[in-house]
Amino acid sequence: MIDSTTGPPSSTFNHLAFQYPTKGRTAGLILRISRAAVAWEAGKPLVIEEVEVAPPQAMEVRLKIHFTSLCHTDVYFWEAKGQTPLFPRIFGHEAGGIVESVGEGVTDLKPGDHVLPVFTGECKECRHCKSEESNMCDLLRINTDRGVMLNDGKSRFSIKGKPVYHFVGTSTFSEFTVVHVGCLAKINPAAPLDKVCILSCGISTGLGATLNVAKPKKGSTVAIFGLGAVGLAAAEGARIAGASRIIGIDLNSKRFEEGESNKVNRSKKFGVTEFVNPKEHEKPVQEVIVEMTDGGVDRSVECTGSVNAMISAFECVHDGWGVAVLVGVPNKDDAFKTYPMNVLNEKTLKGTFFGNYKPRSDLPSVVEKYMSKELELEKFITHEVPFAEINKAFEYMLKGDGLRCIIRMDG
Repeated sequence: MIDSTTGPPSSTFNHLAFQYPTKGRTAGLILRISRAAVAWEAGKPLVIEEVEVAPPQAMEVRLKIHFTSLCHTDVYFWEAKGQTPLFPRIFGHEAGGIVESVGEGVTDLKPGDHVLPVFTGECKECRHCKSEESNMCDLLRINTDRGVMLNDGKSRFSIKGKPVYHFVGTSTFSEFTVVHVGCLAKINPAAPLDKVCILSCGISTGLGATLNVAKPKKGSTVAIFGLGAVGLAAAEGARIAGASRIIGIDLNSKRFEEGESNKVNRSKKFGVTEFVNPKEHEKPVQEVIVEMTDGGVDRSVECTGSVNAMISAFECVHDGWGVAVLVGVPNKDDAFKTYPMNVLNEKTLKGTFFGNYKPRSDLPSVVEKYMSKELELEKFITHEVPFAEINKAFEYMLKGDGLRCIIRMDG
């Protein structure tokens, strides 16, 4: 069991504040004292600390986080394997919150608005934002190395005057956080934040990969490589699109079997109709799938980051119309090869970033899919912990136990 070092109960200092001398529209705003789960070192348990959260500056918003969840990306950078470590840091990027105050130049958000912070943004001014085909904003595209705000190159978090670094511009493992306005999606205030908070990253990525990029037609066959949260979200997209067969491919057979909770097979809840474990076959899995589907699937979505899975995803689609979409992030030096005839035979290979959703323009409509019961989110949520026990969420993730763990900030 990983132990958490917790500060005093939220009620003792959650609303403490100090006057913060500033100019312009931020005049009179206050310096918040907030509980935050601080990562002091790579791989070490997060520590609940009292953190000073400065007022929002130009084009920034300070919000109160009500619910957040843990994504594998948080764990990857917390472990600091293969990257330049940056500590102390406040992780977290899947969350739901309410605007507390806004900085100069912010006109489309006001205190009280319900928002989802997103690790990537939409400035609405660059060529990518103005393009209907791209969501890769020049200004606010994800930057995992930057631990400060764009406005002045400084952190809005500090402990006893010393800076604590941001993570992907969101840092939602804090009761209060400061985010660039372009990285906040204003949503329906009736939407339950403890459910829609998981749309900030992985679920939207998988869902959009299917609905926005693969675009399967009703009655089509779809193969999903990797049945973690992102892959199951891709399967959910195929279910919504009306796919007749959804084939799940994973090396972990436990993801196909009934779990210890005695619930219905979790993959089937997302519309997966058939399962293939590549380790159980002597021939390459793409050949297995081609045989299963009389020539190949109509669409495939790869959600693992494995080069071998990427090759299989491309080579298992049907010639003439098959489309393979790559979602998983490989190592930066990875490369794969395939036969040029696969392309000449009119198989299509695509990639996607955040499911091709523009955060500010598109996420509100994804929330509405949930509100209209078209999209089911509850089945992604397998655990819930109070903020004081946030390290349990890391335990669940490291053990591969569950999909999404909701962290209640009031606990």
